[in-house]
Amino acid sequence: MLHFLRPLVLCAGLACMASASFAQEFKIGIVNLDRIVRESGPAKTAQTKLESEFAKREKEINDLGNQIKTLSDRLEREAPTLSESQRAARQKQLMDQDRDFQRKRREFQEDLNNRKNEELQAIIDRANRAVRTLAENEKFDLIIQEAVYIHPKHDITDKVIKLLNASGSR
Repeated sequence: MLHFLRPLVLCAGLACMASASFAQEFKIGIVNLDRIVRESGPAKTAQTKLESEFAKREKEINDLGNQIKTLSDRLEREAPTLSESQRAARQKQLMDQDRDFQRKRREFQEDLNNRKNEELQAIIDRANRAVRTLAENEKFDLIIQEAVYIHPKHDITDKVIKLLNASGSR
């Protein structure tokens, strides 16, 4: 639905610009949300927070994966000397551990993605508040998020990033 509305809003904005150019100056700004999410202080803080929050679990999962690989290599090396029942028991044990590893890795990835989305939404909300504040303070008539081409004189992304960085970790 947003993709349908963007061209409509852009056309309306351009129409307003054309009619407003006769009456008064029309002030437009464009914001690159991707840059804000990559470069702003709150985004970098969120990334660091996520890394520290999930580092222990990630290490445990990596260690479990390495342990399974070691057991698999050992089974492959020792298979010719094992009896059929011993080989079958080890293969079953290895398959059970691998299934557990895959489940834990999937749960970890889901949890990480959910937390990333939460943090991203918080950053976007803060960025939108900063954009509104900037629009009101500098008397912008229209601010657009994302565009195919942005003339540097209309790009206010740096101002939004500075405003976000100045607002601290609120």
